Amino acid sequence: MDGKVFDRIEKKYLITKDDKKALLSTIKKHMQKDKYHKSEVYNLYFDTDNYDLIIQSNDQPPFKHKLRARSYKGYDRVFLEIKTKIRGRDLNPGFKRRVMITHDDFKQLIKQKTTAENLASQKIETGGDMQIAKEVDYLIQHHNLKPKILVIYNRESYKGDDNLRITFDENLKFRDTNLRLNKSKHDKIYFKDKQNIIMEVKAHGVFPLWLVEALSKNKLYPQQFSKVGKSYERIRKEQNV
Repeated sequence: MDGKVFDRIEKKYLITKDDKKALLSTIKKHMQKDKYHKSEVYNLYFDTDNYDLIIQSNDQPPFKHKLRARSYKGYDRVFLEIKTKIRGRDLNPGFKRRVMITHDDFKQLIKQKTTAENLASQKIETGGDMQIAKEVDYLIQHHNLKPKILVIYNRESYKGDDNLRITFDENLKFRDTNLRLNKSKHDKIYFKDKQNIIMEVKAHGVFPLWLVEALSKNKLYPQQFSKVGKSYERIRKEQNV
């Protein structure tokens, strides 16, 4: 959870519990449980009142970025993260930069009583912290961004050599009201069938042969699936009913 800048390939797969069981029999031979092996993740996405960033992202443009606040249950920190993707680059298509603040800091930030730059200047560790914080403030001010959609899920994580990381996200939920970084009675379940799991593979280069073979054997192929993008589509569908 402590890194600040990430540059990597990311592939997503929609799988079943049986698929997960089959893959884990191979994954556990080559990878270890992550330090934070199981966690409950809260992602609060910022956007305009018209959801311009999410709509643009769903259209799969050559360049896109998102701003979110990420928190983990039982962990008194919030990560302000800028996620950027450049379509068409086979290597390093995804970049993530983040700065860490406390939950109290975050409450003050969304109330517009402080800025990310001000918070970084108080607790700065490296020069990169300040630059990332300035970018967060610029995005918020330039696009007039506000917290709009909260996405929640349970994550199981594994790590391997060369920064290979595989995660399994289950129990995907979302809401666009009562936007605090916790569970709520307003949470909506995305997958009605609890078999659905979102697997993400993150690497700094090509996938190892054993993983390619395991994916091929189980007939699993990458596909586009944005958790916040799909949640937005579900919200809009419900509003139009």
